[in-house]
Amino acid sequence: MTIDVIDLGSTDYMTQLATQLAGGNSELDVVSIKDIPGYSNLINLGLLEPMNDNLTIDQADFNGVLEQLTADDGNFYAVPFRSDFWVLYYNKDLFDAAGVEYPSNDMTMEEYDALAREMTSGEGSEKVYGTHYHTWRSDVTLFGILDGENTIIDGTYDFLTEYYELVLAEQEDGICMDYGELKTSGLHYSAAFENGQAAMCPMGSWFIATLQTYNAEAEANGVDEVNFGIVKYPHPDGVEAGTTLGTVTSLGVNVNSEKKDAAIDFVNWCASAEGADIMASTGSFPAVSTEDTVSIISSTEGFPTDENSLEALNTVAVYLEMPLSSYASEIETVLNTEHDAIMTGSESIEEGIANMNEQVQAILAG
Repeated sequence: MTIDVIDLGSTDYMTQLATQLAGGNSELDVVSIKDIPGYSNLINLGLLEPMNDNLTIDQADFNGVLEQLTADDGNFYAVPFRSDFWVLYYNKDLFDAAGVEYPSNDMTMEEYDALAREMTSGEGSEKVYGTHYHTWRSDVTLFGILDGENTIIDGTYDFLTEYYELVLAEQEDGICMDYGELKTSGLHYSAAFENGQAAMCPMGSWFIATLQTYNAEAEANGVDEVNFGIVKYPHPDGVEAGTTLGTVTSLGVNVNSEKKDAAIDFVNWCASAEGADIMASTGSFPAVSTEDTVSIISSTEGFPTDENSLEALNTVAVYLEMPLSSYASEIETVLNTEHDAIMTGSESIEEGIANMNEQVQAILAG
């Protein structure tokens, strides 16, 4: 089997993909689906082949993720091949220089905030921020759904207030970079962490492979390696350490593909144990994870070997950042707009959350 890869780029990827598939286009056979709103949109447009009767892997191997990808009609239209979860990255050299103990695998939000404040130092180009948040809405709102009781699609968002208050207070006090300036400059979280501008950075497990590659190429690129470690995601009081949020990257088959059988075979191979081991060998986390795949990942060149980092891979609960909903794309648009308004100060937290409640409830009401 010969596979030609077409790169649509990361900017507005899911929108570009929907455009490519529209109008009965049969040129793409297997498509990568990076988020739930985009997945929901492709289902609504009827662009994906149902996979219930085409999956040869035991559905139980996906630990409930397939159920979370099942639409209202009882079908799932994509098969996860990669599953990432959020952890906390930290720069060991910065902590060593400050004489501060490394983060632990059991930090409450209060402890995390205190540590970020302790690790903030310097001014101007020499400043080290205690922590760093990317401009994604999820960087703030994920903390609020770790209790397993709240979700992003329920239509009431008052539970997010305390997390906006925490991050905005850090921003006001210079503990993290200013959201508006980040939006304007386009500074990527990877650059902020790799350049030693941030002591900590909450981010998904996909960042591990990025840092491994950065370090492997550091000498050739004339930059210093990043001496990093990872620990479990910070959690609210009353939530067990090791509880985190997850994202799945799935593969779907174009409903108009002229090579549908071959496309389905490829998707099944990607989700198989053989495919999972190959995925793990790149430092990425396969959707079908076993002790073997975790061992493979932690043995890859450049993975931090300290016990804290190894323990960080053990999770007790992983909730999808956004559950599947036929309204997911519309809800995402509202939440992102209001998040931007809150973080830039054009709306108060109270105003922004009130708008979220009103607008999403209107969407849910049809």
